[in-house]
Formats: sequence, C-alpha cells, structure tokens
Amino acid sequence: MEKIESRKKEIKHFRDLEVYQKAFALAMKIFRITKTFPPEERYALTDQIRRSSRAVCSNLAEAWRKRKYSAVFCNKLTDAMQEASETQSWLEFCYACEYIDEALFTDMDKEYESVIGMLSRMEQQADKFCF
Repeated sequence: MEKIESRKKEIKHFRDLEVYQKAFALAMKIFRITKTFPPEERYALTDQIRRSSRAVCSNLAEAWRKRKYSAVFCNKLTDAMQEASETQSWLEFCYACEYIDEALFTDMDKEYESVIGMLSRMEQQADKFCF
C-alpha cells in the first residue's frame, strides 16, 4: 500500500506552495480590479492595496529562502499574515467607497482568511519546512 506522504507533491520552490499560488492569484485579481478605480485613488487606495497584496507573496518567498533559521522563517510568515490582514482592511475601504460590490468583498475577504490560516499552519509546523 502506498504511503500518503509519497503521494504529496515535493515542494522544491516557494512557487510550489499552494498558499503562494493562492496569494499570487489574489494579488493579480486585485491588480485587475484596481484598474477600474478612479484616478484620484491612484496614490492612495490603489497603490496601497496592490503593495500589501504583493507583499504577502514577497514575504512568503523570503521566508522560504530563510528556512535554515526557524525563527526568521516564522517571522517572515508573520509579516506575510500582517500584509494579508492589511489587504483585508484596504478591501473594506474599496467596498465602503463602492468600488467593489458586497459579493466581491465577501469572497476576497474569505480568500484572505484562508491564506492567513494556511500561513498560520505553516508557522505552527515550521519544523516541517525548516532544515
């Protein structure tokens, strides 16, 4: 009988992580959505939400490269979670300003909660990722 562990895809790069792929897809969705925002939001809301959504991915990539040091790995995962939470806050402003509808806000907010949960589980199981 085949072991469950042997069926798991081997993770060789941060891009192989499901959480990275999900966060990247969300950041690209935000990029597309914010193209429709009014020009007066360019340097405020648009730039801020794009930056925080992308920072989830960049912090995760940094964490992956710092797996030699468990504490640093966990710190970068915490940074990624903070950026995801910041993105949720900006999404709330997008909704309040009526740039996105309630359904899109709710969907994206749930997706970011999922990303935060995945990052939290990685942090709790750092020994499985670090060497």
